[in-house]
Amino acid sequence: MLAAPAAVAAPQQPPPSAAVGGERLGNPGVQVAPLAGAPALPSGLTGQSWVVSDATSGEVLASYNPHLKLPPASTLKILFADTVLPKFDRNAVHRVADEEIQGIGAGSSLVGIKENLEYRVEDLWRGVFLSSGNDAVHVLSHMNGGIPQTVAEMQARAEALQAKDTRVVSPDGYDMDGQLSSAYDLSLFARAGLRNPDFRMYCATRDAMFPGAVDKNTGQRGSFGIANTDRLLGKYPGLIGVKNGTTTNAGSTFVGAAERDGRTLLVTVMHPASYQKVYDETAALLDWGFAAAGKVQPVGKLVDEVPAGGTAGTPAPPPHPSHTAAPPAAAPAPAGDGGLGPVGWSAVVLAGAGAGYGALVLRRRRSAG
Repeated sequence: MLAAPAAVAAPQQPPPSAAVGGERLGNPGVQVAPLAGAPALPSGLTGQSWVVSDATSGEVLASYNPHLKLPPASTLKILFADTVLPKFDRNAVHRVADEEIQGIGAGSSLVGIKENLEYRVEDLWRGVFLSSGNDAVHVLSHMNGGIPQTVAEMQARAEALQAKDTRVVSPDGYDMDGQLSSAYDLSLFARAGLRNPDFRMYCATRDAMFPGAVDKNTGQRGSFGIANTDRLLGKYPGLIGVKNGTTTNAGSTFVGAAERDGRTLLVTVMHPASYQKVYDETAALLDWGFAAAGKVQPVGKLVDEVPAGGTAGTPAPPPHPSHTAAPPAAAPAPAGDGGLGPVGWSAVVLAGAGAGYGALVLRRRRSAG
């Protein structure tokens, strides 16, 4: 008779690493704490990392690998805007020097800035938010003291927001070795940015007119339409923005904020199975978040900013200062393009406000960031 095999001890699992926002956010896989009557999470999610949070309270309602470090693509422009936007009056005018639009990564998404022409700061920011224009980011970075200065300030801003998964290498999100962030950190950036009314205005703008070149015959300066590349804007009820991004290295990433019944939710989805899924999965998680509010216990928290000279846990400072001029009226039927990746798509709006996916024609183009 064979002796019974000796019991084999179960392998020891390493304890979860300390994670910003709470211990559960350091655990792998889905984290959710449903109460009675809570809806089930959406099925078939493919994102490598995602977070559903309340933008006001900071409570994380559910998450999946929220601190997984991944290339952020153009969603890093959220941190760029939160860092640089408060510095310049939106009505200030800047003449673009040739060197300010040099050195932009090959295949970058561009809004179409030309050297030796003047642009208002608000036009440059529409180029950033709507067209994901790396040329607009570079011009604003030069106005801010240069690319290295802006990168350093963005990294410092990330650290103040306790975004410890983020390493900034380029201000525009263009694929660079070592440039990483996480769904948790991108949610922190969006929450901070949305405190600024100008940030909210730009990321909610569906279309606008952008200054063009000067006609050689008439001497008059023309303009052309640009459209926001965020495919949920105008389609998902209550969507505020915030920013999309796609590159070959980063795949697709999207940070979306929406308001319903006095509640603002943030959803960040990184690297799902396809470009379209980043929008489908964001919408599904927003639907779940609004239905689950009050029916789940938070599994973590979006931490508050650490003020200069302060310590973690200190209440966040008041919102950034913002100018109060009214936004321009939306341009009728513009034709604009933006950056969604090395093989990206640009959207042309064919109908007025309130149109959904059916009002978009997608044109394939080379772009990145």
